[in-house]
Amino acid sequence: MSEEKTNEIVAAARAAKVRAKREAKSGKWPLKAIGLGVGIGSAAVAAAMLYANRDRDDDGNGDGD
Repeated sequence: MSEEKTNEIVAAARAAKVRAKREAKSGKWPLKAIGLGVGIGSAAVAAAMLYANRDRDDDGNGDGD
């Protein structure tokens, strides 16, 4: 990773930390972001389960019949 990319990542992390502290002090929860995160996380879990079970069949012989 280049130094410029690293600096951008560090700057974004600092900005997120400052924003989170400010929102915590105001007592306001970022519900939209939490909901979005939960939705994306649920979709990722569902996709992982479908991927893990993609080649399984009932009789277990692997021929797909």
